[in-house]
Amino acid sequence: MTTTGDDVREPEAPAPHEEPRGWGIAGVTVVSLAAAFAVVWGISQHAAMVMPAFLALNLVIAAQPLQRRLERAGLPRWGGMIIVLLVLYLLLAALVGMLVWALWIAAEEIPQYQDRFVELYGQIIEFLGRFGVSQDQVSSSLAGVDPGTIIGTVQNVAGQVSSAGGQLTVLVIALTFLVFDVPGVTRRRAVIVRQRPRLADALSSFTDGVKSYWIVSTIFGLIVAIIDTVALMIIGVPLAVVWGVLAFVTNYIPNIGFVLGLVPPALFALLTGGPVDAIWVVVIYCVVNLVIQSFIQPKFTGDAVGLTPTVTFLSLVFWTSVAGALGAILAVPLTLVVKAFLVDADPRMRWLSTFLTTPDADARRDRRRVSRRDRPRRGRPLPELG
Repeated sequence: MTTTGDDVREPEAPAPHEEPRGWGIAGVTVVSLAAAFAVVWGISQHAAMVMPAFLALNLVIAAQPLQRRLERAGLPRWGGMIIVLLVLYLLLAALVGMLVWALWIAAEEIPQYQDRFVELYGQIIEFLGRFGVSQDQVSSSLAGVDPGTIIGTVQNVAGQVSSAGGQLTVLVIALTFLVFDVPGVTRRRAVIVRQRPRLADALSSFTDGVKSYWIVSTIFGLIVAIIDTVALMIIGVPLAVVWGVLAFVTNYIPNIGFVLGLVPPALFALLTGGPVDAIWVVVIYCVVNLVIQSFIQPKFTGDAVGLTPTVTFLSLVFWTSVAGALGAILAVPLTLVVKAFLVDADPRMRWLSTFLTTPDADARRDRRRVSRRDRPRRGRPLPELG
């Protein structure tokens, strides 16, 4: 069969920039990890400014249900924003005031137990010396554990709170600007929905998780604090209200928060009531933590957050090393925002989500995404922050 010159076609050139699928995933992974490293480095260098601002963002997101209810009740938008801002100021002032008061009372009361602490320290050294090890060896091994140093360290904590004044200022200023910037979020989100719908869904999942995390953590923190305070009063542990405030604050720290709240009251119970009281404190704290914080609370936060326990613990360790105490409190929200930008927003990174979340977390997120996309068609307004 003959062909004319017009029938002769040159072979088509391969499409430019066409690479094997595996290399595309690897490239995205490398770029994502590099971006994550750059962001983490920047946070660690400017944690004193970034962490309070991020905490302010979390508080504003968590307060959005209140603002929507005020607007539905007929209050003007500016009026709702002012009320929300005042509520956030009051909550922040109450939390900081309770924490400073607790540390101040503890700093005043602790010196009264210093002699008993030194006596208990000597009894421990003597007890350990009975197990085939001379007392001199035990003393040399515990030479760095000086009771006076421990007492002084606890007393100095109250003074160190004043050094957080700069971060508190950043937090208050960021709260003010973010609350009044909320109306513009709706327009920005509409632009993101048109240009990057998957990113919009990822940010919506992040805001859902933040709301659930903070609201549920606060409610269950109050429950745990009340139970612990009543139990300590019944046992007769000094400063029971102080340790209740400590239990409430440490409830925001995942996994190990209850341990941080357990050590001081258990130590005071040992100093004032002996080993039996100390054991009772440990048992009560462990039971409350096991029932409420390990079984009940995760049921309420798991649907929105969806992080595995291992990821939650590793994120706690990681963000604490990066940003200190605020990094520990914000470990879960920080992990959620990193996941939203680097994993959920890119379909090629979906495989990584299987290692970060519980098995049914992605399915729940997809159902919420479909529900959000149906809302405008049903005549419902888009939410302001997710």
